[in-house]
This record gives sequence, C-alpha cells and structure tokens, in this order.
Amino acid sequence: MMGLFSRKKETFACPVSGTLLNLENVPDEVFAKRMMGDGFAVDPTVGKIYAPVSGVIKAAFPTKHAIGIEAKDGTEILIHIGMDTVELNGEGFTSHIKEGQKIKQGDLLMEVDLDFIASQGKPVITPVIFTSGQSITVKKAGQSVEAMEEDIIEIH
Repeated sequence: MMGLFSRKKETFACPVSGTLLNLENVPDEVFAKRMMGDGFAVDPTVGKIYAPVSGVIKAAFPTKHAIGIEAKDGTEILIHIGMDTVELNGEGFTSHIKEGQKIKQGDLLMEVDLDFIASQGKPVITPVIFTSGQSITVKKAGQSVEAMEEDIIEIH
C-alpha cells in the first residue's frame, strides 16, 4: 500500500502534442510580446487538449477557443487554441469541461478539428500562458513534444 508521503509533487505537463515554440514565434503580437504573461506555444499535430495540471476550470469560453485553469497551487494558466479562433464561434471544437469544474492532470479538456480550423485560414498554434506572473524558460524549443510530456519548460 502506498503511504501518504510517496506521492510526488505534480509537475507541469504539456497539454497537447506538436512542435514546442517560444512565444516570440506566435503570429499574434499579444502573445509574442507577452502582454498577457509569459509562457510557450505548441503547433499541434493532434487535436486533443489535456489538463496540464490538476485544479479548477476558471474560464470555459462559450466560443471554446480558450481555457482558463487555476492549478492547486494558485498558478493561473490560459490555453488559447489557435489564432483568431474566437471568430469560429465554437465550430471545430468539442468541449469536455464547464466553468468551476475540478480537473485532474491528464483529463481531456477539448477536442479540436485542426484541419477545419486551418481550412478557415486560422493558424492552429496554441499559446499556453501563465497569467499569474511566472516567467518561463522553454527547454525544448523547435522539438516535437507529446501531450502529457513533462520537463518541457522551467517555471520561475
């Protein structure tokens, strides 16, 4: 039987599979210039977005293009799926969450039809922003990462 002290501290996990990017490579100035906070982006290859941490859904936008999460430690994270995807009014997105819902790391939050979004002329690059002020060092920029992969960034 596992004791109470054998649980390891939860570390941040990548919410989506794809190519890891520095924020300055995001084709949107708000993200590229870190106006909402520091973070990283993923150019996704698979249209499934998973919970990078355990916590609570703080924002589930009706347009389904973005997800706000508050981690158990108070860290606030925004996952913004694609660029200008708010204009699609939820088309191409299947949400598995609602505001106020408790989530566990690894829960499927959103399914995204990447081909549909691209066909609408929208980049699918997905910024992940730490809106509570942390600074981020991207460890594997330009490399392929898998959903739920850990040790892709350092949080300061």
